[in-house]
Amino acid sequence: MHEIELSEHAKNMLNERSIPEEWMWRTLGVPDRTEIRMDGNTHYVKAIPEHAGRFLRVIVNHHVTPQRVVTLFFDRRLRRQK
Repeated sequence: MHEIELSEHAKNMLNERSIPEEWMWRTLGVPDRTEIRMDGNTHYVKAIPEHAGRFLRVIVNHHVTPQRVVTLFFDRRLRRQK
């Protein structure tokens, strides 16, 4: 994966939502799935066993240099995995 930086919003979300940065990098490095959306952003999704199997969604804008994590959150629409 190319160089990626975090937007200020993404940094704030890590802090506010108490998401360890390691979980974000794990999701980006080895996602369970990726989704390319109409806006061109790529959504990386991964179940996090340490968080009751909930799915972390990390959204990356690949159309800027360096590429940027826009936001991240646990997606309540997806079912948990044990």
